[in-house]
Amino acid sequence: MDRYPPIADHGMVGDLQTVALVSAGGTVDWWCTPRFDSPSVFASLLDSERGGFCHLAAEPGDSDGMLVRQLYLADTAILVTRFMAPDGVGEVADFMVPLDSTTPTDRHTLVRVVRVMRGSLPFTFTCRPRFDYGRAPHTLTRLDHHAAVFHGPGTDLHLRTTSGVQLRSSGDDITARFTLTAGQAAAVELTSTASGAPAPEPVTVDALAGGFEACRDFWLSWLSSCTYRGRWQDIVNRSAITLKLLTYAPTGAPVAAATMGLPEQIGGERNWDYRYTWVRDAALSVRALINLGFHEEAHAFRRWLRDRVEAGDSATGDPLQIMYRIDGDPHLDEVILDHLEGYRGSRPVRAGNAAMDQLQLDIYGEAADALLVGDDVGAIRGWDALGGVLDWLAGNWDRPDEGIWETRGGRQNFTYSRLMTWVAFERALRAATRFSRPADIARWTETRDAVFRQIVERGWNDKRQAFVQHYDSDVLDASLLLMPQVGFLSPQDPAWLSTLDAMDEDLVSDSLVYRYDPSASPDGLRGSEGTFNLCSFFYVEALARSGRLVQARYAFDKMLTYANHVGLFAEEIGPTGEQLGNFPQAFTHLALVSAAIALDEELSKAHAGPRTATLRPLALQRITLPADAPDGGDPGA
Repeated sequence: MDRYPPIADHGMVGDLQTVALVSAGGTVDWWCTPRFDSPSVFASLLDSERGGFCHLAAEPGDSDGMLVRQLYLADTAILVTRFMAPDGVGEVADFMVPLDSTTPTDRHTLVRVVRVMRGSLPFTFTCRPRFDYGRAPHTLTRLDHHAAVFHGPGTDLHLRTTSGVQLRSSGDDITARFTLTAGQAAAVELTSTASGAPAPEPVTVDALAGGFEACRDFWLSWLSSCTYRGRWQDIVNRSAITLKLLTYAPTGAPVAAATMGLPEQIGGERNWDYRYTWVRDAALSVRALINLGFHEEAHAFRRWLRDRVEAGDSATGDPLQIMYRIDGDPHLDEVILDHLEGYRGSRPVRAGNAAMDQLQLDIYGEAADALLVGDDVGAIRGWDALGGVLDWLAGNWDRPDEGIWETRGGRQNFTYSRLMTWVAFERALRAATRFSRPADIARWTETRDAVFRQIVERGWNDKRQAFVQHYDSDVLDASLLLMPQVGFLSPQDPAWLSTLDAMDEDLVSDSLVYRYDPSASPDGLRGSEGTFNLCSFFYVEALARSGRLVQARYAFDKMLTYANHVGLFAEEIGPTGEQLGNFPQAFTHLALVSAAIALDEELSKAHAGPRTATLRPLALQRITLPADAPDGGDPGA
């Protein structure tokens, strides 16, 4: 076992209320239960000694001939780790049967099925849970040779095995060693429950086979609703499954990522807890889900968001805050877990997120866009509450804030925040007019127009010939790649094309895109970070919509080479191509979906008609329009 395997060296399984990460070496080194944001049971990804893990793998033996490969069963969330050695071939299949229900439960089961297909293989098993992020001791109750219970604070972890796996005690932990020959199978089942809950039934291979089939059938049935039929079917399907796995079924709220504390720079301090629901991230996923045909998932989040708007119970006193727990609780107090070493020494390890009380005005635009998308606005119960939010925003939009990237370097007049404020009023005015809803039309219109003029006058930098990160600066920011996507300007507007050219020069490195330059725009934190995968996919979409199709497709295809072995992305890409940050990140996968859809649409348009100019050679992609060139028409035309 590597002490700290690469972040990307993992697959993810889950039951729609919690997830576990399994390394390619067969180790479950991350599992929080009973919810995504609960304290961990296994967290060796953050401390190999104190975090806890569950290891199940074939023994390499005396030779170096063991080859290990990990894959997903096609179009499912069943993860298979294969072990191929001179003496035999076997595999471990990890899965959790989805709980696609609105009822939260404390009972969650992770199943690990072992099979040998050829020859004979010895396997080792170790279960070392460490409750409450490794802070709490536990006790062990041995029931027999195939069953045990780990008792932690408020949580029991039940261990059951089939007859071929004899358990042995090792202090308060469990180990086993067993050998299977061709045609034989064994299984390990881990079930978390509330303390004192009834124990699971004894495990049999036949019973677990039924669970395997139920899990497989669920994912195949769910994915059959996907309407995407484009050029990148496999990776879009994998991204859709990933987004579903990261969504808490009882409320419809997606988390930003499965993990906490994984670093943006190895050894650095940019280590955040992403197991919560960001209004921005989740709202931007609505269009991606609808475009894929997953309307129920999109509407479930919209209901969750509507409830937040109606409740108005943020911890900040503003109508909304930037993130919540998955049940809508606004309190996410940040604590430092000093006892944990951190991934490869990256400290501090934080649980909770102090950024929850930041002012980020862009969230109102993303929220309005998500709530008002489509033709069913008449069914939204919370129109009056949303109107109240817009009235508040009309009086508060012109304030410095912390911006989309949650910097801790002080408030600024961020252009992206103003952009999404414009979106909030534009979407609300359109809906109020179309559906005859009560609204302060005059005030909202005046505010929308004032925001527009301010962005054009103060967000534009003549020296850079680009829209910039915040007023009175010349720093670029990749968040502004969304300007044409939200309809603020046409993707053919000369001002946009020159902004895109400036980003090419400052923020793009071999198709990978940095969010901004911390050295030019200090963010209050030490160290640096990698390129941001979300921005790289936004860049692909911007290129595609701007007609730079060869460049867009090349950038997209290169980005896909940074996916891990099972198609998952973390938050960032480091200088040597390694994945960094929390993993897998929902924001990255929704941006991948959006980029794939946009690129498909633009490629199909180009191939269907005489628009050969969009297929010009890569070296000629960047052109300078004459000063009197048309702006490309109305936004969205």
